[in-house]
Amino acid sequence: MADGQNSQSQMRTISGYAHLPVRTLNAFESKPDDLIHRVLHRVEERNLLRPSPSDLMSFKDQTSSTEVVPGEALDQGVDAPDLRLFVFALFFMFGGITSLNDIIIPKLKELFTLSHGEVMLVQSAFFAAYFLVSIPAAAIVRRFGYMQTAAIALVTMTAGCLLFVPASASGTFALFLFALFVLAAGITTVQVVANPLISLLGPPRTAHSRLTFAQAFNSLGTTLFPYVGSILILGALPKIDMAQLSDAALQAYRSQESKVVVHTYLGLAVALLLIAALVWVRRNRLPRGPACRTNILHAFGLLSQPRFGFGALCIFLYVGAEVAIGSLIVNYLMQSNVLGLPQQAAGTLVPFYWGGAMIGRFVGAHILRTYSPGKVPAAVAIGAMTLILISANSLGAVSGYALLAIGLMNSIMFPTIFTLACEGLGRRAAEGSGVICVAIVGGAIIPPLTGHLADLENLRFALLLPGLCYAVIMLFGIYARRPARAMA
Repeated sequence: MADGQNSQSQMRTISGYAHLPVRTLNAFESKPDDLIHRVLHRVEERNLLRPSPSDLMSFKDQTSSTEVVPGEALDQGVDAPDLRLFVFALFFMFGGITSLNDIIIPKLKELFTLSHGEVMLVQSAFFAAYFLVSIPAAAIVRRFGYMQTAAIALVTMTAGCLLFVPASASGTFALFLFALFVLAAGITTVQVVANPLISLLGPPRTAHSRLTFAQAFNSLGTTLFPYVGSILILGALPKIDMAQLSDAALQAYRSQESKVVVHTYLGLAVALLLIAALVWVRRNRLPRGPACRTNILHAFGLLSQPRFGFGALCIFLYVGAEVAIGSLIVNYLMQSNVLGLPQQAAGTLVPFYWGGAMIGRFVGAHILRTYSPGKVPAAVAIGAMTLILISANSLGAVSGYALLAIGLMNSIMFPTIFTLACEGLGRRAAEGSGVICVAIVGGAIIPPLTGHLADLENLRFALLLPGLCYAVIMLFGIYARRPARAMA
């Protein structure tokens, strides 16, 4: 009787491994007592005890919010509509704050009597954070998870906004640059979180359109913030000839006039603190994601993958071109042979540039469901080059509005290049996001080069450099038009 019970117990055990090879199971029938331990040992050795998809989902439900979810479960996507709304809000905030650089650039240019090349150091200080902070930010995500890292990033952004207070009090351009760097460090960390997170929050097959849709909220922020900022910041510029002021009077003037910038960023600091508090309350909403024990610098090894390396280069060029054009818009539209507008009026047209990107992203989210994600960025890159040629070789309204229309062409470039580059990375997607965010340092390098070209020749000639950037992006779209192979 006992032998019968043991035999039944053994067969029940064996039935739990129905996915094993038939010849292995047949061996149980002939010599169960002799082979039971050897087979189970081989099962463990060969890692044959892999959970089914239903087991993974059960494990996900039972795992506490601070544990790591298996990579297979993350690869299937997470259905969390409330978190998608949160990520959309993050895109809105960091997009809007970044676009305010286009407004404070003409303000600081006048306050500190800078050239085009010198004032572009605003963008250099801001986007240098992407180069220095992206990889450490990816390490923070691995250590603390998406939600807690987002809270840390928002607090860092708040600190950057508050640093505008001592920068204004000192009337020193270098301190403004430092405040912008700290602010950008927080934004970089937010972006390292947001890009892979929005791809995770839904089916992998719709990741292209979902990230494009999220980027539309980024563009909504870049559309609204410059308009309000131009009224609050540029609208306060007085008609004073600073060349006639003494050193002490000039210092006092700079401190006083920069206070309008401070008030704007103090308001942002309050909003960021509120969002950080909400995120912290929900910090355990998501698990940490797939753990990776390799050195964080190992992520740069992804650049040896031709598709990813080419995509990272295009992110560098795209951000550089977009930021360079956005930074020059106010001064470009003020030219007498373009629109001849005063500074504030030219500033209120900047939202048309970013608004075009917003409209294009909402529309592009649907287009990318129908057309090849590679062909679409190639087509819009051609459109951007065409508009640059029109703007640089025409006068009046045609020249001005052709430049503004480039925003529409920019619309789907970043999200599409990002997803095309990271396609097939699997559980190394978070590392890829960190490297991609390092590539955003293009915004620190290409705008100053464009500014120096403007100082050497003129603003029209300076558009040549962004045009070359779009030419390379066109080539990447053609190259990446076919789906990528998954990494081994």
